[in-house]
Amino acid sequence: MKSHTEYLWFNTKKEKEIVPITDAIEKIVSASGVKEGFCLVSAMHITAAVYVNDEESGLITDILDWAEKLAPVGNYRHHHTGESNGDAHLKRLLLGHQVLLPITNGKLDLGPWERVFYAEFDGMRKKRVIVKVMGE
Repeated sequence: MKSHTEYLWFNTKKEKEIVPITDAIEKIVSASGVKEGFCLVSAMHITAAVYVNDEESGLITDILDWAEKLAPVGNYRHHHTGESNGDAHLKRLLLGHQVLLPITNGKLDLGPWERVFYAEFDGMRKKRVIVKVMGE
């Protein structure tokens, strides 16, 4: 079995932002040489998420609005520790911190509209995502 690891680095221009990362992941899968296996993509920060959905601007805005409705900016107990990003931690829980993607014939095996995204909820500073490819 082969294993290949790379990191994607982000420093978003906005505090809350969704970034398409499918193309970058496809390049990593290709570089790995894995023909059959899996690709794990995981946000390595507790205020960011990785998810799979459609790349459509209205939907992306709807996802940000939905996350804000369910975990609005507010006064959280977390803020009593000197932090101010309690909502970002909760938004990450809503979208999830990682995805496991199938690889078939050396390529990501996604559905016709599926794309991979990095969601940032406490941005404007350097953060990373691990991409680990495993298989044969």
